[in-house]
Amino acid sequence: MGVVIIDGSTVRAFVTDDQQFTKSVDERFAALDLNNDGVLSRSELRKAFESLRLLESHFGVDVATPPDELTQLYNSIFERFDCDGSGTVDLQEFRSEMKNILLAIADGLGSCPIQMVLEDNDQSFLKKAADLEAAKHDPNHAQAS
Repeated sequence: MGVVIIDGSTVRAFVTDDQQFTKSVDERFAALDLNNDGVLSRSELRKAFESLRLLESHFGVDVATPPDELTQLYNSIFERFDCDGSGTVDLQEFRSEMKNILLAIADGLGSCPIQMVLEDNDQSFLKKAADLEAAKHDPNHAQAS
């Protein structure tokens, strides 16, 4: 377990590093594409967001959200990713929306640093952003893959 400090510039630097960003997003897409058909279905994307528990908890405390409301929320997230309305999310759509999400996080953070406690095996985009930033300041820092 480790503690990292990031701000908007850390996240923005990760997103603008095309090689690192594309590699990380492509790896995440492949992990989410459970049936390996090259696109994400509604259920595959929902499973990914359910695993993050963003909608079912508030600051780590479980929140009782009615199932139909959760379905509506997950459907709206899917529609946001499915830019062409094809009923699936391809790699380009996934990359584009993840970039938008991370840039929104960067804008939200601005220059205000936040401290995050992360597991050593954490594969989140924010952890990858912190690793990239650390590698720039310490060439001996082993960057997470």
